Amino acid sequence: MFSMGGSAFAYDNPELLPKEQTPIIDLAKTLSEKQRLELENSLNSYEVETGWKIRVLSQYEKTPGLAVKDYWNLDETSLLIIADPRGGNLLSFNVGDAYFALMPRIFWVELQTRFGNQFYVRDNGEDGAILASIQAVETCLDRGGCEVVPGLPQEQWQWTLLTSLLGGIIAGFAASPRKENESFSIGWLLLLSPLWIMLFGIFGIAPVVTRTNDILPLMRNILGFIGSAIGAYLIAERKFKDPADSTKQS
Repeated sequence: MFSMGGSAFAYDNPELLPKEQTPIIDLAKTLSEKQRLELENSLNSYEVETGWKIRVLSQYEKTPGLAVKDYWNLDETSLLIIADPRGGNLLSFNVGDAYFALMPRIFWVELQTRFGNQFYVRDNGEDGAILASIQAVETCLDRGGCEVVPGLPQEQWQWTLLTSLLGGIIAGFAASPRKENESFSIGWLLLLSPLWIMLFGIFGIAPVVTRTNDILPLMRNILGFIGSAIGAYLIAERKFKDPADSTKQS
């Protein structure tokens, strides 16, 4: 198994394990009783339907440690989600090898940083972080795999919009005419294409289309790129006008 962000297996304390089998050991009381029962039923049903074993351990000062391996019979189809608020990030994962055929290591890093960071936990609670991470994993398993974590957080979309605008500004300036009787500078546009294509395509569009099917953020980024390109083109058109025109006027 692959462990990320710390390990739950530093100690061996089987006395903390429930006597009955359950997919959730909530030592930190992170979940309400209703949440725990609903999630327990959901994880059990998901395991029966798909064969994927997802387990949740919340801890604070005490942990069963090594004892959970035998208690849950953790194997290559097992995912152990550990919630421990003592570290810088709430979440850590012990990931069975079978998961990596569908979701690469970078997926688990993004999953941890998106839902386990202190800002997400502050706004959504520790229970919200756990439930959101489980939902993301199940969504990807149902899809047959993911390269990135599904969903587009507001702050990430804002970053993609910013890079789209910047790409449009560069493209607009590059395309502006620099010679008399020239309406479009294809040479400069092509010369600077690696820069504006990277900003707009790789950083502005790709993170959106790989994380959500929602058309709205995609259209906003495209319109932002077009609008900033037109604005930059009009400004640069005056800037790069033939200096002879200004001399004649003066």
